[in-house]
Amino acid sequence: MKIVDFLRNCWQSIRTRWKKKTIQKSARISYHIIWNITLVFLSIFIIGGFFAGGLGAGYFASLVADEKIQTKEEMTKAIYNYEETSELYFADNQFLAEVRTDLLRDETTLDKVSKDLQNAVIATEDEYFNTHNGIVPKAILRAVFQEVTNSAVKTGGSTLTQQIIKNQILTNEVSFERKAKEILLAMRLEQFFKKDEILEAYLNIVPFGRNASGQNIAGVETAAQGIFGVSANELNLAQSAFIAGLPQSPSYYTPFLNSGGIKEKEGLEPGLNRMKTVLSRMHEAGYIDKEQYDQAFNYDIVADFKQNDDSDNQAYPYLVTEIQQRAEDILMEVLAKNDGYTLEELEDSPVLLEEYHIKAERELSSAGLRIHSTIDKPIYTVFQKVAKEYNNYGEDKIARNERTNTPIMVTDPETGEEKPLGYQPVQVGSVLIENSTGKILSFVGGRDFSISQKNHATNSRRPNGSTMKPLAAYAPAMELGVVQPGSIIADVDTPIRGYTSTKPSNYVPNRYYGLVSVREALYRSHNISALQVYSKIIDQNPVKLFLEKMGFEALSHEAGSSDYENMSLTLGSTLNGVTVEENTNAYATFANGGTFVDAYMIEKIETKDGEVLYQHEVKKQEVFSPQTSYLTIDMMRDVLTQAGGTGTAARASLNNKGVDWAGKTGTSNDYRDSWFVASNPNVTLGSWMGYDYNQKLSTGHGAINNIFWAQLVNAATEVKPEIMAPSQAFERPGGIVSRSYCATSGLIPSKECSDLGLVRSDIYNANFVPTKEDNSLIKKSYVMIGDNAVQAGDKTPSEFTEGDGYIFNPDWLKEMGYDKLSNIKQLIPFHGSGAWSKIQFPDMTTSFKNVGGSPEPPKSLKATDQKLSWSKSSSSDVVGYRIYRSNNPDSDNFQRIGNTMETSFTVPNQNAVYIVKAVDYEGNESSNSNKVIVGDFEKEKEEEKKKQEEEKKKEEKKKEETKPKPTEQEKPKPDPKPEESNTEE
Repeated sequence: MKIVDFLRNCWQSIRTRWKKKTIQKSARISYHIIWNITLVFLSIFIIGGFFAGGLGAGYFASLVADEKIQTKEEMTKAIYNYEETSELYFADNQFLAEVRTDLLRDETTLDKVSKDLQNAVIATEDEYFNTHNGIVPKAILRAVFQEVTNSAVKTGGSTLTQQIIKNQILTNEVSFERKAKEILLAMRLEQFFKKDEILEAYLNIVPFGRNASGQNIAGVETAAQGIFGVSANELNLAQSAFIAGLPQSPSYYTPFLNSGGIKEKEGLEPGLNRMKTVLSRMHEAGYIDKEQYDQAFNYDIVADFKQNDDSDNQAYPYLVTEIQQRAEDILMEVLAKNDGYTLEELEDSPVLLEEYHIKAERELSSAGLRIHSTIDKPIYTVFQKVAKEYNNYGEDKIARNERTNTPIMVTDPETGEEKPLGYQPVQVGSVLIENSTGKILSFVGGRDFSISQKNHATNSRRPNGSTMKPLAAYAPAMELGVVQPGSIIADVDTPIRGYTSTKPSNYVPNRYYGLVSVREALYRSHNISALQVYSKIIDQNPVKLFLEKMGFEALSHEAGSSDYENMSLTLGSTLNGVTVEENTNAYATFANGGTFVDAYMIEKIETKDGEVLYQHEVKKQEVFSPQTSYLTIDMMRDVLTQAGGTGTAARASLNNKGVDWAGKTGTSNDYRDSWFVASNPNVTLGSWMGYDYNQKLSTGHGAINNIFWAQLVNAATEVKPEIMAPSQAFERPGGIVSRSYCATSGLIPSKECSDLGLVRSDIYNANFVPTKEDNSLIKKSYVMIGDNAVQAGDKTPSEFTEGDGYIFNPDWLKEMGYDKLSNIKQLIPFHGSGAWSKIQFPDMTTSFKNVGGSPEPPKSLKATDQKLSWSKSSSSDVVGYRIYRSNNPDSDNFQRIGNTMETSFTVPNQNAVYIVKAVDYEGNESSNSNKVIVGDFEKEKEEEKKKQEEEKKKEEKKKEETKPKPTEQEKPKPDPKPEESNTEE
């Protein structure tokens, strides 16, 4: 009741105020105020709108101010330029392929396209196509608003007409300027073309993903044939909807893998959902009814997908891709230059670079150009055969992250899911270059394009290991006069400049090769030797003086890891690595007498009418003198021919062993890369093996790569012997002389060196022959104290001296800094023998003169059978030992019977007592060692007594035998006989 009373009172109050006209008056006042405010804001909005519109129009005009107004003929030519296909050629004008083999497009006319497909494209891509004049303003405003507000959802604003302009006349650059030009040209295009002409052009231009073989396709006829195996006019509604949905994201919605074949179920799902979206839009636009929609929605489109057709695959995928990429780069520069831009301006502007890259792609794919390469078809063909059939690459390994040792994960391009990359094969890359011209005659890009599309010959950068040694260390050092082939390098354990926390090592860790010639260090590929040579020239900037001039394009200037300051560069450890092409091209410099000729693959580009747009000009750069180049070549011959050379497996596998080859092997850190590069007078061939994800190669991969290199040579020689097997050798230039040198120092042999038999000979640049006589050896009397030789003094006992023995000169050792080595005996070559064993090392630290006193005696003298042995004297100046003997164990009268510098001595097989005394440098003798008895004196006494008794008996017998005999009278008479009896019994 209270609520009812309250409402009644309110109503009475309103009626009273209304009768008094209070409410009407208040309303009129409020109305006038609100209206006036509204007018003010409306005026501001209208004025602002005109102002904004003016600004927008002015901004739009500024964006298109420099755009040339195209005529109908110009626009027609630009829109229909897809009909002219460029062609690629081997050398000698042999046809290779059409450029469109990478993007297949078959032209058709609108009357040969299914009506369902036409309607599906319009409903999906441009619902106002039949009514607009090239643009849809509200769609453009919506797109601009989304761009300005950075909206997460972008609905787009391009009509079919605009898409034609973007694809055929402008670029894909994302900018307001490009969009403004696109709008202007789209409106102009609508003035010249009918709607059917525009739709037909669009259907022939737009990309549709991949066909069943994995090739990129464009145009509805190509799409219909490549996806469903039917013509565009035979497509049913479901097939039409599927194709119409592809242009929004061709690679995502395509049902096929880039290697060919149908995707898995999960990979097909996006394309199937897109097809259903297209059907929904067709139904909403009234192109199909509900029954048609339902029937197409439930249609099994997957069953219609075409199976893989291998016949569509390219015969030369690595080659076609490489030539097209190089041709695009050349055309980009040519087109930019024609428009007034320099190469520097192009490289400094990402926008310009992108614009001319797209223009070059279009020119190549549609201008009907003829691209002539340097590739020799017969050689290239056999190269691919060898790469495919070689049966000793090694095992496949799971791709792992080298830092975490976890499997490499990749995104499946079809499903977007992460999955392990799995097992990967050993890859290979190889390049063959003609020395004099720089022509790339052939290459091996990899083992299988379907496994890896990376061109391992031209686009893969890897550490080049020891193949960098001649390029960065030996040839530059010879050019600068620092070393020659006969120069001697100490390959020993010594601090190397630039190495602090890590210690460099040779191929076999903790092995050193001693005093070796530069020639031997190169052909045996000693790391320490190369570092020693490089340390002598690094301050002269050999990277800038030499490597830069030989075409290495990715040398690092980064602080802390600059290739210009990094000592390990000479072992191939560059920051960014090198390509096989760069490495091979650099080696051809030596074969060219020191002149670098930049390698190339595109000979010329011409129009279909024969007009030459581009002609390669040979670029040469002087790097080394002919003398340095020949000396390097001559040393690298030994890599293949000398015992211990690292490339002997290559030469052993050659069919034509008489060809003059010179080269160098290389292995990167942890054996992840294997290299071999070699030249003959005509060509240079480089080969690399390794895993794409840096796994360690199996043991023996150096020989595996050497043999692969040789098989390439053998195969190419069979088809082009005039190129691969020249009869002439490398020509020896003037200024090369032969000289003898001492193997200890590399200097002119001294008498001591000659007498010892350490004279060697080699060839030199006449400007840098040795001029100083060897002073590394001296011939003096010396004694051995410990392991060191000490020149004999005036009081040194002569029996311990080596008369006129050979010693390393202490002054020379100090001069060379060898006296500071932790183990000076490492100077003896690892492979040294014979004369080297006769050289002794002087003691460089201790003086033995006037030490004073007698040395300590040897300890623990003992006898085993006939051999005496003892422990060394504790005195540091002992030069030998004297052995003393006594025949009486109870006597102290000993006689010296011999001496030795060892701690053992063999004595006669007789009973005796022995002592040993130590003798020092000044001839002082120690006190006696302990006595030892050799033999058994008690037994000897018994034997002597027995002997005496036997002698006595013999004497007595002898005396008895010599007594005189008695006469007849003296003989005793016998007793008389008794008388006989005569009695008988």
